[in-house]
Amino acid sequence: MTTAQPSNYHTVTPYLLVSAIEPQIDFLKAALGAETSEAIKGSDDQLVHAEVRIGDSTVMIGRAQGEQAPLPCMLYVYVKDVDASYHKALAAGARSVKEPTDAFYGDRSAGVADLHDNQWWIASQVEKLDNQELQRRALESGA
Repeated sequence: MTTAQPSNYHTVTPYLLVSAIEPQIDFLKAALGAETSEAIKGSDDQLVHAEVRIGDSTVMIGRAQGEQAPLPCMLYVYVKDVDASYHKALAAGARSVKEPTDAFYGDRSAGVADLHDNQWWIASQVEKLDNQELQRRALESGA
């Protein structure tokens, strides 16, 4: 018997729609340590769908075809070392969106954009804040 949600997926699974899957996978492997878990080729022998694992999460990747254009998105990824991950992403071909900084909401975070203009915000929690403190800091920061 099957279930509505496969056991190795979360309830929400990101799906990137890109012009070329292979370079996207190469970037994710180099920048975030992704591992390919599925790869499906079309009749032209090019990937039309792939899935990678980043930590405990699956990211699906599809090739834009026909009238469907690539769609950039923004994803937030927790990592052990923001600064190291940021520099690995830059070395893998990303462009900087924001250098690593400590944010009012308790995370140290940085942003990079990949070759398809998807933004990857990488972060590590450095403080656990309750909602009242989070609200206070948000107002204080002008967010």
